[in-house]
Amino acid sequence: MKRDRIKTIKSGSIAIVAFWLCLAQVADAAPNLLFIVADDLNCAISPYGDPTAVTPNLERIAARGLVFERAYCQQAVCNPSRSSFLTGLRPDTVKVDDLRKSFRETAPNGATLITLPQHFKNHGYFCQDIGKIFHNMSETQDRRSWSIDEVLFKGTHAADTIFTNAPPTGKKPAFKAPVTETHDVPDTAYRDGQIANLAAAMLRDHAASDQPFFLAVGFWRPHLPFVAPKKYWDLYDPQTIPMPVPSEAPANVPAIAMHSSREIKGYGGTPKDRAFTEQEIRHYRHGYYAAISFMDAQIGEILDALDESGQADKTIIVFTSDHGFHIGEQTLWGKTSNFELDARVPLIIADPSHTSGHGKKTNALSELVDLYPTLADLAGLSADLSKKLEGDSLAPIVNDPSASVKEVAFTQHQQPFYGNRSNWKAWGYSMRTDRWRYTKWRAIDGGQVIARELYDHDSDPGETRNVIGDPNLRDTITRLEARFLESIPAKETP
Repeated sequence: MKRDRIKTIKSGSIAIVAFWLCLAQVADAAPNLLFIVADDLNCAISPYGDPTAVTPNLERIAARGLVFERAYCQQAVCNPSRSSFLTGLRPDTVKVDDLRKSFRETAPNGATLITLPQHFKNHGYFCQDIGKIFHNMSETQDRRSWSIDEVLFKGTHAADTIFTNAPPTGKKPAFKAPVTETHDVPDTAYRDGQIANLAAAMLRDHAASDQPFFLAVGFWRPHLPFVAPKKYWDLYDPQTIPMPVPSEAPANVPAIAMHSSREIKGYGGTPKDRAFTEQEIRHYRHGYYAAISFMDAQIGEILDALDESGQADKTIIVFTSDHGFHIGEQTLWGKTSNFELDARVPLIIADPSHTSGHGKKTNALSELVDLYPTLADLAGLSADLSKKLEGDSLAPIVNDPSASVKEVAFTQHQQPFYGNRSNWKAWGYSMRTDRWRYTKWRAIDGGQVIARELYDHDSDPGETRNVIGDPNLRDTITRLEARFLESIPAKETP
């Protein structure tokens, strides 16, 4: 018995030594990851050529990395999109299609599924979540994915307002929060300012550590309500805020493709029974841009801390958003559509070991579901992942911006999304190619095709005309339909 115990102790000691040797090897070779996710950010930012947006710190990331000009989310609403890219599985596989479901309960083998940060944690990384990375409507952000408890991830967006935290005296207000706020307050009056402070502190504290880190920073803005300290509103002249282009719904668009902009109308200060006036539209757009600049300033604080830590030369930075957003274009406000403005997302990957793409842009198609295999690949942790994940590594494009890894990108959404699930009428699956966006709508009851859309991005990048009925495009539609079925046959029966 004593001899067996000695063997066990020796065996355990050898295992501990082996673990620490392995950890030391990981620390020597592995890059750090700084993973920054915005909420509801479309490509209205300066690295994408928007002349209105004031985003100097996103320009800083773009200067040291590669801007993906055609990156697409898999579903344009928070929980399904985040559940998809954090598991490396498409929405129909992970089976999260609303704001409440948990992928741990819905995905195949969800209880044992390894998430993106969890994969890095399992390979010796210190993984920390500050802010909204997984969806906020849960008690935790998937604690097993992180090395320590998550912080500043829980709550509603309406609760992150001065109005809610210092309500006016008198009777209870008739709305959850105003649609905009412009108070002369410090950045830390809002969650994003607090998130940036904590992230910067983590980077400084971790500077002396030999353990590689995966720091995920999830900002709450520019999600509605459009709130930011006054100094960020003051960066813009409200009279020069451009009106949305295009301002009208697409010609020949099927009704199922549109929605009522219910999200923005749920906040105080927005009319519920009429169209917005030009002054209101400019004000709401002003608020969106102010919230973007507020978030950008927080990114600057984090980048400063990273540079001061001495870790910048060994840290991969990724910036993206969970999906895009309409601010009046095509008559829409918010997300939850299959149009380009909701499907397309900003994506910047800055890898200090791949300098060929620094300061450049790529037109290669990419998807958020590609992030998991890409980051694992760049960090040298991609072994045996290809059979488990549904995205493609973008590492070849990071190494050579002229490269391409896919011919199509897919986004999907059900309509009408908000409200009871019994209100859902159809699922739309949208395929983006180099030139075309092809969308099919199938009835939830019966599965029959009830509508189709086709937009030509060579001549109509704003998706102003649905040309599915053009008889001159029959051969094109036949080819697109074949490519569609080849790529996602299972999606024909959602």
